[in-house]
Amino acid sequence: MDELTHYSVLLNESIELLNIKKDGIYVDATLGGGGHSLEILKRLDNGHLYAVDQDDYALNKSRARLEKYINKVTFIKGNFINIKSLLNEYNIDKVDGIIYDLGVSSFQFDDSDRGFSYRFDAPLDMRMNQDNKFSAYDVVNNYTYDELKKIFYEYGEDNYSPLIAKSICKARLEKPINTTFELVDIIKKCLPAKVLRKESHPAKQVFQAIRIEVNNELNSLKESLNDAIKLLKVDGTLCVITFHSLEDRIVKNIFKENTTLNLPKDIPFIPENMKVQYELLNKKVILPSMKELNENNRSHSAKLRGIKRILEDE
Repeated sequence: MDELTHYSVLLNESIELLNIKKDGIYVDATLGGGGHSLEILKRLDNGHLYAVDQDDYALNKSRARLEKYINKVTFIKGNFINIKSLLNEYNIDKVDGIIYDLGVSSFQFDDSDRGFSYRFDAPLDMRMNQDNKFSAYDVVNNYTYDELKKIFYEYGEDNYSPLIAKSICKARLEKPINTTFELVDIIKKCLPAKVLRKESHPAKQVFQAIRIEVNNELNSLKESLNDAIKLLKVDGTLCVITFHSLEDRIVKNIFKENTTLNLPKDIPFIPENMKVQYELLNKKVILPSMKELNENNRSHSAKLRGIKRILEDE
């Protein structure tokens, strides 16, 4: 795959929520195709952007795309779970805004060699950071029946998790499962005809579950968001674009914890030292416009939430 193709989901809406200051310090925690980074950089004068990604391909392609703004951007290879320590290496402990665009980038899905997609025959890989040893092959071939069933149900929300897990364990007794199409074939053979007739691909949820497991996506998101919120300056904003309910639930819960006081019902007044430090930028989740939905099929499950810091630490 030679060309970088990437549609930045909820681009205008997320940039508006960030409310970019010309001299501000910003972080794109998921650089990907660089679409959000480009729009941030266009709005900076003396400000600076720190662009983080664990995928070498994304870093290299986005570096070329953002070359015009090279003096305003620092590229950082790393997982956003380490956002605090990655920024500390550049003596940054407070920022004006952070954006997360979660999930897999379009070019990762469309790269037939990466194994993210059930549309291409490729080695079972799915690593966002290709320096990691652990891959989809290890999950499919080495996890126990109970482990497979658990991740398919919890991360893929697939009601046929026991049946699929059992079929995988049976198939790998004969030989290792090496490719995406081998896995798709196993999944299709064990599912009832009524499921196969549905518009949605029968392997979609299982592939999602394996990808989440390989890249430790949900735990990474929890840890990263809890650190990211603390990095915000007063009036600083944090925006997160999610693509499935598990991610959105994590974001929603963390934002709620930081914008509400957990007080006993019978307390007569709120103590002076007990104030929320953050407020929601949007009480109702932001969804893609009809125009965007028509232009980009991958926008259909996207949701945007934002939070703003309103008080400094005591």
